[in-house]
Amino acid sequence: MNQLFFSGLIVLGSFLGGMLGSLTGLGGGVVIVPMLALAFDVNLRYAIGASLISVIATSSGSAAAYVREGFSNMRIGMFLEMATTAGAIFGAWLATRVPTAGIAIVFGCVLLYSVYLSLRKRRDIAVPHDPWSDRLKMTSAFPTGPGEERRYSVTHIQAGFATMFGAGTLSGLLGIGSGAVKVLAMDSIMRIPFKVSTTTSNFMIGVTAAASAGIYLRKGYIVPALAAPVLLGILPGSLLGAKLLLKVQSRSLRVLFALVILALAVEMIYNGWTGRI
Repeated sequence: MNQLFFSGLIVLGSFLGGMLGSLTGLGGGVVIVPMLALAFDVNLRYAIGASLISVIATSSGSAAAYVREGFSNMRIGMFLEMATTAGAIFGAWLATRVPTAGIAIVFGCVLLYSVYLSLRKRRDIAVPHDPWSDRLKMTSAFPTGPGEERRYSVTHIQAGFATMFGAGTLSGLLGIGSGAVKVLAMDSIMRIPFKVSTTTSNFMIGVTAAASAGIYLRKGYIVPALAAPVLLGILPGSLLGAKLLLKVQSRSLRVLFALVILALAVEMIYNGWTGRI
C-alpha cells in the first residue's frame, strides 16, 4: 500500500474516531486502537502508543469547548484525576509485561461490561445527599436550553474515586483514555448527569493519557510517522463532535455509545483469542 494513501486512510479513520470519542466521552482511543490493529495490521503496542497521543489531542480539542459551554465540572475532574493518573502510570508499566493477545482480550471484556452498564435500566431515584459534595464544592449545574439550567449534586464520591484508579490502570494498559469506565463511574456510581459525565471525561482523559504516554515513549512504542496522521484526523473530529454533542439527546448518546463499543469489543476478543493481534 502506498505510504501517502495509507496515511490518508488513517487520517480519515482518526477523524471518525475523534468525533465518536468526543460525542461519547470515550476519547477516540477506543476506536483508534482497534482500527490500527485490525484494519491496518499495526502492532498493538504501537497502536496504543499512537492512541495515547491522540487521546491527549482529543481532550485538548473538545474539553475547551465543553468548559466554555458550562458542561464540564472541573472540580470533579481535577479531584478524580489524582486517582486516574496514579492508575495510568501503573497500567503503562503493566502493559510492557503482558502479551498483546492478553491485552486485546482484556480490552474487549472491559468494553462488553461497559455496554451492559450503559444499557442497564437506570432507576430514577433521588440522589442521596453526600456531605463531601458540599465540602469539595462539586454541586453544580449545566445548561439545558437558552437561559435554562439543571442543578445536580454528587454522591458516592469515595467509591467513584476508587473506580477511577481502575480506569487509569486500563488507560495505561490499553491506551484508550478509559473514557468508557470514567463515564460509567460518574454516571452510574456518582449519579452525575450523562452529558456532564461525558464532557468531564473528555476534560480528564488528556491528563490520564499523558501520565502513561511517557512510559510508552521511553520504551519506543510511539512512532511519529504513525502518530502524526492520527493527530491530523482526530483533532478536527473531536472539535466537530463537541459541537454536535450540544444538540444531541442523552438517550441517543447512550445508544451510540453502546453500538460502537459492542462492535469493537467483539472484534478485539475474537482477534485476541485467535492470536490474530
